[in-house]
Amino acid sequence: MSIETLIAQYGLAAVFLGAGIEGETMVLAGGLFAHEGLLSLPGAMIAAATGSFVADQAFFAAGRRFRDHRWVQRAQSKPAFAKALDTLERYPIGFIFIFRFLYGLRTVSPIAIGTTHVPTRTFLWINAIAAAVWGVLFTSLGYVFGTGIAELLGRYRPHGRQWLWVALAAVVLGTLFAAFRWWRRRRQR
Repeated sequence: MSIETLIAQYGLAAVFLGAGIEGETMVLAGGLFAHEGLLSLPGAMIAAATGSFVADQAFFAAGRRFRDHRWVQRAQSKPAFAKALDTLERYPIGFIFIFRFLYGLRTVSPIAIGTTHVPTRTFLWINAIAAAVWGVLFTSLGYVFGTGIAELLGRYRPHGRQWLWVALAAVVLGTLFAAFRWWRRRRQR
């Protein structure tokens, strides 16, 4: 089964899960696949918004339910958590709306908000609106810039074992990036 067939068959589920777990990259890819005609654009937008909404609601609920658990206590000791709480105190509605657009605060913010006294209903409605805006925006970016991305990818279409080398290069680059971020965080302490 080809990659195109897998994307056509499971693409929206992948966009849904990717939006909740990974974020922008998978949503941009959903827009690109919609540009290529492998997914419907409205379906990709809905999958992205819903995946983001569900994940953030789950993180909020975890922060609310397990605020005294060591997992949340460990998250509270991180600088990003303190930064999220500080910004939330100054701009509660704005921060709930914008946190998914802020690099480094996307996952920890709903947990941090869950540990505060922000009402669940307030978070739910603002999160729903923000997820819809985020999903439509990033899917649209992938769709609009799909021509350029498709041209770039069209010039290099790996076949056979070349996919293995491309995947290996991606893993190596990802590992190097993660190691650099880990080293930088250790150095800042």
